[in-house]
Amino acid sequence: MKAIYTAHATSVGGRGGGTAKTADGALDLKIDNPPEMGGKGEGVNPEQLFAIGYSSCYLGAMKYVAGKLNPPVKLADSASATAHVSFGPRDDNEGFGIAVTMDVNLPGVDKAVAADIAAKAHVVCPYSHATKGNIAVTTNIV
Repeated sequence: MKAIYTAHATSVGGRGGGTAKTADGALDLKIDNPPEMGGKGEGVNPEQLFAIGYSSCYLGAMKYVAGKLNPPVKLADSASATAHVSFGPRDDNEGFGIAVTMDVNLPGVDKAVAADIAAKAHVVCPYSHATKGNIAVTTNIV
């Protein structure tokens, strides 16, 4: 892969009371576990950050795919992708894993066309490519 952009971020202290920030200063976050995982919930957690990254990247992929259709489909400004990222022990009991449910809302787009756009976007989206075969990803058209 020929990189056209590289993001840089540093975490200190881990998920149970640490910090994380990007090199450009755009993000400077307190990291904490949610109460369900023994934390105080006084910061963001890696699952939330993954959900934000995946949903925004996937929405961009859907816009790209929709524009390549014949005829092209212009997605509404209110189009959205909502990622629900679940955390828990893996079935092999060797560690932890995540699973994703992606809710896709494409107002004004026929449900069959929306499903086609959503499926094709998983081929284009770098997050979908990185997670393919590694975690369960379910997509719902809402």
